[in-house]
Amino acid sequence: MLSTGLPQGSVPRLERPGPLRDRVYEALLELITTRALQPGQHLVESELAGHLGVSRQPVREALQRLNTEGWVDLRPAQGAFVHEPTEEEADQLLTVRTLLEAEAARLAAVNADDAGVAALEDLCAEGEGAVAADDVDAAVALNARFHAKIMDLAGNAVLAELAAQVDRRVRWYYTPVARQRGGQSWVEHRDLIAAVADHDEQRATRLMREHTEHTRRSYHERAQS
Repeated sequence: MLSTGLPQGSVPRLERPGPLRDRVYEALLELITTRALQPGQHLVESELAGHLGVSRQPVREALQRLNTEGWVDLRPAQGAFVHEPTEEEADQLLTVRTLLEAEAARLAAVNADDAGVAALEDLCAEGEGAVAADDVDAAVALNARFHAKIMDLAGNAVLAELAAQVDRRVRWYYTPVARQRGGQSWVEHRDLIAAVADHDEQRATRLMREHTEHTRRSYHERAQS
């Protein structure tokens, strides 16, 4: 365990092209989203810079940007801390997610072809395998890919753009309940695939609404326990 609480091997490599400050921002955001950096955790510039192999300046710039976007809190005389989402924040975002995803499921039921359905089935099989292996990180990533594929099959660029704006926060909220949701989440995915394959708009909409509502309730139950 590193001094900032980062698990060994969790620090991403900064090998992608682009401005260094942007790569540091993306690396820190990924660490927050996956909860390698936990809500409420103190973020020390010098330690983060050491882990990422950069100077403190791009780390400082990244933390300021993350603060503007609500991922990090900058407290006078105390420093930077990973933001701790309130119940209201989570509820509002997950409610918006339900609206977006339900419409995406409806459109996917209209537009999906056999290849699209097969892609969903492949992702579902991978997700079930991750749950069986108790690989939470893989299950979270595959869950995001499954929902992204539904959005892709919907074929609505504006809807996809709106969903992309909330996707990372959805992952942030989903990660701590992924094990709790476990196999049931993928059972719900299977039911949704069947509705999409049958081109049943109403059933796909209802199942996606119920599916995302289950995740919202699981998050609140965990927060209250």
